[in-house]
Amino acid sequence: MHTEICERLGIDVPIFAFTHCRDVAAAVSNAGGLGVLGAVGFTAEELEVELAWLDDHVHGVYGVDLVIPSKYEGKGIDGLSPAQLEAELAKLVPQGHRDFAEKILADHGVPKLPEDEHHEQLLGWTATTAGPQVDVILKHPKAKLVANALGTPPDDIIKKVQDSGRLIGALCGSVKHALNHKRAGLDFVVCQGTEGGGHCGEISSLVLWPQVIDAVGDLPVLAAGGIGNGRQVAAAMSMGAAGAWTGSIWLTVEEANVPPAQMQTYIDATSHDTVRSRAWTGKPARMLRNDWTEAWERPDTPDPLGMPLQMMVALDGVKRGHRYPEAAKDVNFNPVGQVVGMMNKVERTSDVMQRLMEEYLEACERLNKLNS
Repeated sequence: MHTEICERLGIDVPIFAFTHCRDVAAAVSNAGGLGVLGAVGFTAEELEVELAWLDDHVHGVYGVDLVIPSKYEGKGIDGLSPAQLEAELAKLVPQGHRDFAEKILADHGVPKLPEDEHHEQLLGWTATTAGPQVDVILKHPKAKLVANALGTPPDDIIKKVQDSGRLIGALCGSVKHALNHKRAGLDFVVCQGTEGGGHCGEISSLVLWPQVIDAVGDLPVLAAGGIGNGRQVAAAMSMGAAGAWTGSIWLTVEEANVPPAQMQTYIDATSHDTVRSRAWTGKPARMLRNDWTEAWERPDTPDPLGMPLQMMVALDGVKRGHRYPEAAKDVNFNPVGQVVGMMNKVERTSDVMQRLMEEYLEACERLNKLNS
């Protein structure tokens, strides 16, 4: 299981692990794959701290995932600092949406954050706020891969990353998006089916992967969406994928920075318990269905705003849910794919990596016996 993208990155196996936890990213990279740290929740200053830590704890290389949507509220507003853009976008958020979000949290007894604990509302959800994150990434030689979670990255960011000798790619949920990525000159595409956690389209992985692989030709495609074991990795590779992009399965590893109450929610869930909802970010994302997602879907309540306005409404709930997970267990932000039904125990990250590779080899052996 060694492909061209492994050679370009200097990794042993093409297993990529998206995670918001630096400990998980480091453990995957040190086990021969590539840990990819999600940057959207960090300010540029916070991201510098995270990447400096990874530099000290990763033996080889790692990646970073950004969120620069192709379309979002405020796109085209130029010349503003991130703080100024946040202030301008905040004016577009109806007070009724903030009041409704607060009511959901209050009705469930989720305490407010301390009054002196200010947090930014916008973070890395626009080109303006992601730009400083890119500057931070380029200071760290071990950060060899950059991925954009929503749409083709802006041309200037593509050039800046590639000129530094790094690989840059983006996720897609359709053939159209994949071809946009190829025309922009990206180095790889992450093709995610609707089974995947977080932002996803409507086409299943088994249908989407071969369509995108055929459409983009020799551009490496990393298969994503519903991968939880090595048999699924083998299926993706047999279709022509250059590797497997995983995410949800790293939420229930020992090293994950997930509060115990929230982790138990994942472990108890079945594959029927997820839903695509705009209730947290403003764009369709797969997560566990709970009282928060149900509240925003009722006909008598406000409709979710577009990105990034809805996240500006919801981010206080994310922060409070992380600080008070027991109180927020029914209204927490739980992004995860349908593979959650297979995530029924806590494992060490290195054990998951070993299991994926062993299951992959077993699947290949079964096929070889059939073909013989």
